[in-house]
Amino acid sequence: MQSIFAWSHGNQKLDGPDSEEIVKHLKEIDLIIVHNAPKWPLDKINKIDLSILRCAFWELLYQKSTPPKVIIDEAIELAKQFGTESSPGFVNGVIGTAVKQIPIEITNES
Repeated sequence: MQSIFAWSHGNQKLDGPDSEEIVKHLKEIDLIIVHNAPKWPLDKINKIDLSILRCAFWELLYQKSTPPKVIIDEAIELAKQFGTESSPGFVNGVIGTAVKQIPIEITNES
């Protein structure tokens, strides 16, 4: 998340293959965020929240090595730790809305 946050502030260096993969899929990930947070243009979303959402959606859609419930819980905890007072609810709301519309098996514990 830290590398994606730094990248969103103009740092051209991405640390690690995960960050490179997230940026590679950024167009698709950002479309999901925009669609599920229609009142919030990407440039108006808190950069921490946006970084958390980008990482979470990449894990949910492309990495798939961690159970979805764990990814969602981790995203909310990161929002609590690093975001604003409203960040956990916002992150939870965007992810919660999205998982109802995209093929992610939330009950999958494998």
